[in-house]
Amino acid sequence: MMQRLRSAWAWVPSGAARWVSVLSFGFLVAALVGHGRQMPGLAPDLHGWLWLMLGLGVSLLSLSMSGLLWGIGLSWLGLAPRWQTLVLAYLHSNARKYLPGGIWHLVSRLQQLRQGVAVAAPVAAPLALVAVLLDPIVAAVSALLLVSAGGLQGGLGLVCLLPLLLLMPRWLTPALTWLERRKATALGLDPLETRVPELPPTYPLLPLLAGVLFVLLRFGAFMCCVMALDLEAAMGWGGWLAGFALAWTAGLVVPGAPAGLGVFEVVLLLRLGVALPEAPLLALAISYRLVVSGADLLGALLADADQRGRGLARLRN
Repeated sequence: MMQRLRSAWAWVPSGAARWVSVLSFGFLVAALVGHGRQMPGLAPDLHGWLWLMLGLGVSLLSLSMSGLLWGIGLSWLGLAPRWQTLVLAYLHSNARKYLPGGIWHLVSRLQQLRQGVAVAAPVAAPLALVAVLLDPIVAAVSALLLVSAGGLQGGLGLVCLLPLLLLMPRWLTPALTWLERRKATALGLDPLETRVPELPPTYPLLPLLAGVLFVLLRFGAFMCCVMALDLEAAMGWGGWLAGFALAWTAGLVVPGAPAGLGVFEVVLLLRLGVALPEAPLLALAISYRLVVSGADLLGALLADADQRGRGLARLRN
């Protein structure tokens, strides 16, 4: 059966993931063309722009929380993070997720671990790869957990609780092994030399809680965009959170889409389209994309400025 699946996969040009990204982006462009005339009328007023600026700040705060989440995961693996350096290095690398391939931020973090930049001592390749891949797994599980805030949703709320089992030591090692086989070569490592080391025997509860806080901060930035467009009355907070968390997870886990571009927006339109017309939802998706992309760029610039400042201080001394 697995051999048949591999054969079928091989017939898909450039890989199915890339085609999913292309189709998602095409769907988004078609929606923009179809509702282009309505977009100017949906632009926020002065009050709305203030909400968007607040969303930019909340999104930047969420990036710092994401760096702390990575550090908490490193601590769970028995590594010793250099917290300030780690968060700044995380912010500096985060903008690279927009580059084609969607892996260059992971490559940068892998190098930071192997060179001992983000931690107290250099980390061997197998453990460094685990430390890089564990972060998105925890973030995805945390986001899916929040989908249940919208209720049963025809059983979806219960299904999204099942990934919590993936973080159990019994299942986490096979999941990381599968991810390593897929990502090792792309990240510049030999798959034969990157076997998953022995993981801690405990459930990563603290990383999971940090992941939930991170996704809630991301959702906070999203709700600022909702408030900016006066869409908050369309549904309850639980419905907004469930739709956002599902779309954010899709943007994270679908490979080949830099920063989830296109995938997040399409899933958001499809999931929340039953409660809102497509045009306001499209304006919301665009507003959120501009806010988070601006925060990614601002975070990278601030981290770069800090590194330059430290370098000048060393030269003066």
